[in-house]
Amino acid sequence: MSNVKENFLRYVQIETTSSETSGTCPSTPNQWVLAKMLVDELHAMGIDNARVDDHCYVYATIPAKGIHPAKVGLISHMDTSDGVKGPTHPVIIEHYDGSAITLKNGVVIDGFPFLKDLQGQELIVTSGDSVLGADDKAGVAEIMALCTRLTAPDAPEHCTVCIGFTPDEEIGSGADHFDVAGFGADYAYTVDGGALGELEYENFNAASCAIKVHGVNIHPGSAKNQMRNALLMAIEWNSMLPPAETPAHTCGYEGFYHLMHMEGDEELATLQYIIRDHDAQKFDARKATVQQITDYLNQKWGAGTFECVIRDSYRNMREIMEQHMDVVEKAKAAFEANGVTPIISPIRGGTDGARLSYMGLPCPNLSTGGYNFHGRKEMITVEAMEAMVNVLESIVRNA
Repeated sequence: MSNVKENFLRYVQIETTSSETSGTCPSTPNQWVLAKMLVDELHAMGIDNARVDDHCYVYATIPAKGIHPAKVGLISHMDTSDGVKGPTHPVIIEHYDGSAITLKNGVVIDGFPFLKDLQGQELIVTSGDSVLGADDKAGVAEIMALCTRLTAPDAPEHCTVCIGFTPDEEIGSGADHFDVAGFGADYAYTVDGGALGELEYENFNAASCAIKVHGVNIHPGSAKNQMRNALLMAIEWNSMLPPAETPAHTCGYEGFYHLMHMEGDEELATLQYIIRDHDAQKFDARKATVQQITDYLNQKWGAGTFECVIRDSYRNMREIMEQHMDVVEKAKAAFEANGVTPIISPIRGGTDGARLSYMGLPCPNLSTGGYNFHGRKEMITVEAMEAMVNVLESIVRNA
């Protein structure tokens, strides 16, 4: 057994929701709180080189024990999704019986096929007020538990282990200021996946899309042929997207358009989307589609009525990882050595590792053991976190 449970419960109680609108790095001040806590804990283990830089990135290196020339990186992110804001109050179910779980605010966890596989395990869920933060504080807790093992007097032989904890991954900025050269790893793994056994080296190509709609407001009593309601025009813009190409209708390698936020009034309305696809050509076609919709409606309603700003976020790392499949095979072997069946599938999302791979650090993604990220029904088992600590140990012992 490790201290992973205690780590996790300690970290999730620091609210580290990131903010896409802050314009700072880190985007929220509490990420500094967690970063400094992690550095203090690493120092207490005797890892004197642990540090946090000016952008809130935590770095540490554990020297090799024995003859192990490889340098392997382990990376997780400290921020959490803003899907449900507020402090986390974890609830522990010591011997989960497989039945429905009733939380606060009328939240009921039931109907998920994987629940039957968690019977008899120690389950950690939310109170119903917020996300749990297993994405990605479970990854942080697992890496920190491994650090405790590797710095113990009876530590096993292992390679050089490079540790990295990043801010702002949830808003697509986690790799912006990552010091790949200073990190010093030959290759790395993000510990940021879901169910135990997930091993991923493909991810979405990703972009954000902001639509701004300019209307004309006139008193409703005299508005005929004069009012141009920005809200209704925004609805018209959205209606021109393929209705079945949303997250709720897609899976596997299927891409989507996802409306995340909409606000406004008769005079000004805004729409915030993310665009995703694994295939680069289809991804480019999706971006072209939103621009074509904008151009068409500007022809209909007048130039400048609709503004469209598209920003690329990250690319599919498969192109890079196919040149480094030995890194994937080592992780696969580590899962199997610990009795865990590897689940190799495309990520329907992204990780810091996608961008880091294009920055010269091959970096597939490993599971944390969690489920239902970004919502009130998020959960994880202690057993899965313990298993991941063992998997990480196998990776650094057999690099």
